[in-house]
Amino acid sequence: MMVKILELFWINWSKGIKLILSDGENREEIGGVRKTKNGFDAWAKTFGYDPGRAIKGLNSLDEGREFVESFQPWDLYDLGRGLVVEPDVRNE
Repeated sequence: MMVKILELFWINWSKGIKLILSDGENREEIGGVRKTKNGFDAWAKTFGYDPGRAIKGLNSLDEGREFVESFQPWDLYDLGRGLVVEPDVRNE
């Protein structure tokens, strides 16, 4: 049986950054921060309806990143528990 190594990282995209949980073959977008005309909007994935996991009008990309990471959305996935987000944002 092959054990898949999970990775938890941010990637750049045209509108901001996305938080990705990956097993090497599959990727799941579990959060994101995007620049808007009114600042930065951030969201963290949830199962069900939870309006508290999204926010608008933040002052910086870093504020958005902290907001998303505070929810630890990777914990929604059993194999994601205990993971640590890579500190650097990838360009992919």
